Amino acid sequence: MGDDEAARADADTLTLEDIKEQVRHIEKAVQTKETRFMTRTVRSLVPLRRRLNEAVLLRLAQAYFPGVSPSKDAFLAFLSAASSGSGETARALRPPAACSQRRKCFFTYCCCYTCSTRIARLRPLAVSQLLWQRTGQFNRRTLDMLTARAYFYYARSHELAGQLSTVRPQMLQRLRTCTLRQDWHGCATLTNCLLRSYLMDRLLDQAARLVDKCAFPELAPNHELARYHFYLGRIRAAQLQYSRAAQHLQQALRKAASGQRALGFRQICTKLQVVVQLLIGETPDRQAFREQGLRRPLAPYLRLTQAVRSGRLAEFNTVLRDNAARFKADNTWLLCVRLRHNVIKVGVRQVALSYSRISLAAVASKLQLDSAEEAEYVAAKAIRDGVIEATIDHKAGTLSSRETADLYGTAEPADQFQQRINFCL
Repeated sequence: MGDDEAARADADTLTLEDIKEQVRHIEKAVQTKETRFMTRTVRSLVPLRRRLNEAVLLRLAQAYFPGVSPSKDAFLAFLSAASSGSGETARALRPPAACSQRRKCFFTYCCCYTCSTRIARLRPLAVSQLLWQRTGQFNRRTLDMLTARAYFYYARSHELAGQLSTVRPQMLQRLRTCTLRQDWHGCATLTNCLLRSYLMDRLLDQAARLVDKCAFPELAPNHELARYHFYLGRIRAAQLQYSRAAQHLQQALRKAASGQRALGFRQICTKLQVVVQLLIGETPDRQAFREQGLRRPLAPYLRLTQAVRSGRLAEFNTVLRDNAARFKADNTWLLCVRLRHNVIKVGVRQVALSYSRISLAAVASKLQLDSAEEAEYVAAKAIRDGVIEATIDHKAGTLSSRETADLYGTAEPADQFQQRINFCL
């Protein structure tokens, strides 16, 4: 047990030394006005925040804040009881005479992340509100990347508490401020947080209006661009603009990080992309279902793809019934329900290819429709959309297929080449 405590104390000491190093980078970025130091600090946040705990934050406060100050009292108010060994760390780090606002912002960010991961024990809303107030005092482009991370955790803490919709006015006001200051990192982060808030409450009109009114900054980092294209894909899919939605989702997957770093994002983005491709009438690439880390999450969508391609309505209804909870959790349920028309179209195409002449009652039986009148309506719509080449004899109640023309004598090859050209562009 003593060895475990010693190892934990050594790990906390190394974490404190890393924080000290990042604080020096922040001060150097402000003094030299070079963003490369802040970029180094932001990149180190991912491995650093995994090692943060209450003991490290408490020893950090004892080391960097003066003996008695309101900022120190506010910082310590969010932490639990003091842990042993804080005095040694304070003497080792030699606290300065005063703590700058930039350091206070960085320490509050560390505390906000710890609170967000331990919501049952600490108070993330209060510390995120304090972080929000302190970041509003800065107007330095060298600190834009750090304040953008602060904006994200401000929204994330309210989302975990179920109060994300209550802070929309504050985020809209800060978005306007960031636009006037040309804080592109903050604009990108706040835009994505607002879009997420609107989509969570199913306010599609407000989300579409925000996209139309606010131009997303071109200098935004790749992870924010990936989130933005994903939210645009969801909005366009809900607006029945499936082709545009597929393009945005493809861009989101291209901008996303590879490997295991953004596995969850690629999973939910690929799920939505599969459904959108089926709605367009395309067949998803089978390699996407075999990729490592995506095979099990995409198993219900593979069954859905197979059901749509088969054209069997009974199999499609079975897949929907068995995986309804999963589709609703992924926010793809409404899009999956719309696939019923695609399944019927595939079935009508298969019937037209198999029979030169068939009664509408038999078509209704094969497609499991309610009546021959509904089969007639479905066949008429398929003929109008160019799905099949056939004619309907209303008096005899039959569907007669025309002779299949030479494929290379139609515009189909040109359309396929145009799709490949658009994909490469």
